[in-house]
This record gives sequence, C-alpha cells and structure tokens, in this order.
Amino acid sequence: MITEESILEKIDSLALELDQKYQGQEVTLVMVLKGSICFASDLLRRMQTPVILETVQCKSYGQNGSLRGDLSISGVDTLDIEGKHVLVVDDIFDSGFTLSRVLETLQNKNPKTLTSAVLLAKEITREHSALPDYILFTIENQFVVGYGLDYKEHYRGLRGIYTSNGGF
Repeated sequence: MITEESILEKIDSLALELDQKYQGQEVTLVMVLKGSICFASDLLRRMQTPVILETVQCKSYGQNGSLRGDLSISGVDTLDIEGKHVLVVDDIFDSGFTLSRVLETLQNKNPKTLTSAVLLAKEITREHSALPDYILFTIENQFVVGYGLDYKEHYRGLRGIYTSNGGF
C-alpha cells in the first residue's frame, strides 16, 4: 500500500520542517509505544535538532484484534517535560481517542509547546475533532500493518504499510 521509500521521503520532509521550526532548540520526542517505533526511530535519525527520546505506552486493543477497550497510558509519571518543547509521535490516527488522551495527559505536565505527528490518518468521521499537527499519509478506513503497526503483535517489522484485503 505504501512503500518504505515513500515513507522515508515523507519523514525526510518532516524532519526538515521540524528542524526549521525548532531551529536548534532541544525537543523531547515522546514515542507512543509500540506502534510508532519505526516512525519515531527514522524521524529521530533524520532530525538535526537535539532530541531527547521518551516513551509512553498506550493499550486499548489487546490480543483479540480490533475492538477498542479501555485505554491505559503508562510512563507519563516519569516524564520531565515541564517548560520543554514536546513532540508526540504516534503510528495511526483512527478515532482520535488515543492521541487526544495522550495530549491531554501530557498538557497537564506544562510543556512549553506540545505538538503531534502521526504516520497515518484514516479518512473517517472521528469521535475527537482535534487533528494531529503533522500527518504523513491519509488512508482509507481499512486495517493496515507494517512499519510498526501490528495485528495481534505480528507484522510490525514489514518495511512498508500493507492492507489485508479481507483479513489476516
């Protein structure tokens, strides 16, 4: 669906834009685990801006597949982001529920700035209207895997983004 080359081209453009925005100021990149690991890693390597890497982990789908359950966010308590430029990096913007909750939780820690970037955003009506600040690709409403995105913890290591065309 989306090749590794296309992904890396978009990440190069985003890194350049972020470097211009922050102009050498330190940025705390908060990677939302596990799905954003490939995106965040490649973005981190391409940015010239000094970056501190932090992580939070969100769980809402569980091992049963695609139905969202209660959202839990771990790792926020240990973040030292007060007065800092913070960039939240996530894999996919679907309903908007996860990213909205993460941003709301991080805002309570008083960062200087708080922005967000996602690899993918689905073309759907969302429960939450706030869009990420940066979206690399917009896709149709379908289940995708690869480049960090999984199905029951499988397929994260695929170098591109793939759709199942009917199921896994």
